[in-house]
Amino acid sequence: MKLSTQGQHAILAMLALATHHEDKATRLTDIAQQQGISLSYLEQIFAKLRQHELVEGMRGPGGGYVLGRAADDINLAEILQAVEDDILPEKPKASKKDSKSASVLVQKMWLDLSKQFYGFLSNITLASLLEGHELPTKQYRLGETASMIARMFPARAPQAGYTRHAAM
Repeated sequence: MKLSTQGQHAILAMLALATHHEDKATRLTDIAQQQGISLSYLEQIFAKLRQHELVEGMRGPGGGYVLGRAADDINLAEILQAVEDDILPEKPKASKKDSKSASVLVQKMWLDLSKQFYGFLSNITLASLLEGHELPTKQYRLGETASMIARMFPARAPQAGYTRHAAM
């Protein structure tokens, strides 16, 4: 199983929706900005998620996207299955002659490993990812963050015997 960039962005976007599940719908522009990706790329991802009924679109003022089901009913394997083209590698194709060749054995091992990885991801729900993680309650603006840091680390008076050297 592969975990592409598109799959990673899909999982992160679904987590963003899960954190705001009791609030209102989340706009794609906010998620795109948060993840640092283009809006059109995120729209492509959400078209696939919507097709698999993992998200629902809400139109009008305050519109955006919400989860299609409860966060504890959506697992990571479902999300990847919705956005990835091929989750599992192809089964090895070999004749009887080379059924024991190293490449066929490696392909079989890779297929088995991919199935185990997929099984592992199907046991991880969005809700389980959010459990035990303290979520930020407020997003700070740049000015607020700078002033908060300034209060935490106030400027000190220069120490005696310390002189500044001017750059020439």
